[in-house]
Amino acid sequence: MEGGFECSMQNKKTNEPLRRASGYTQVPTRQSSSYVITRIRQVFALLGLFCTMLGVTTGQAADAVSYFDRGNAYYNEGRYDKAIEDYSNAISRKPDFADAYHNRGLSYYKLGQYDHAIADFSDAIRMQPDKAEIYHDRALAYLKKEDYGQTIQDESKAIQLNPNFVTAYHNRGIALAREEKYDEAIQDYNMAITILPNYGEAYFSRGVAYVRKGSADFKKACTLGINFACEDLKQLSE
Repeated sequence: MEGGFECSMQNKKTNEPLRRASGYTQVPTRQSSSYVITRIRQVFALLGLFCTMLGVTTGQAADAVSYFDRGNAYYNEGRYDKAIEDYSNAISRKPDFADAYHNRGLSYYKLGQYDHAIADFSDAIRMQPDKAEIYHDRALAYLKKEDYGQTIQDESKAIQLNPNFVTAYHNRGIALAREEKYDEAIQDYNMAITILPNYGEAYFSRGVAYVRKGSADFKKACTLGINFACEDLKQLSE
């Protein structure tokens, strides 16, 4: 139109129509009924697959809990082999089942299989790193293996997570006493008694630590020629 404004999408340099951006696909304004039906079928197929997968996952989780519960029943009956079998079935169905690893570790501990117990406790800790009880249980297994350094480390972590964990203080004290660190052991026994004044085992362990600490002094005195110290040391040894 002469003298008018022409509205068009043209390239000002080449006077050619502008092309759409690369990768842009124009959506058809109308779709055939067969296309719509095909798309609906695809959507329903995907939904069906999703529901199937969800059902399998949910079913496995439910089975895992059932095995776990029966494993607990076996554990409470002292049937640790059967408990381990059920905890293993629970884990196979739910690989991130931290409590199943923990309880299987306890079952191995009861059977004296401390390496297996430590491995399970370690897996449980990886999944639940803020649970003080698992560190404490692993420490007990290390104590049985006479690995006092690891015992002290795990009980210290348990105490860090739970400052009132009375048995953690007591068992760390035992490990320290085994390393002849009697003053530190006595401090832990004192802490345990402060938290639980009627904790008889802590009183006993503290008494033993005092005796053994005294024995070290008697032995030193004896080597320095104090004869009555040698006699007292002999009495303490009997």
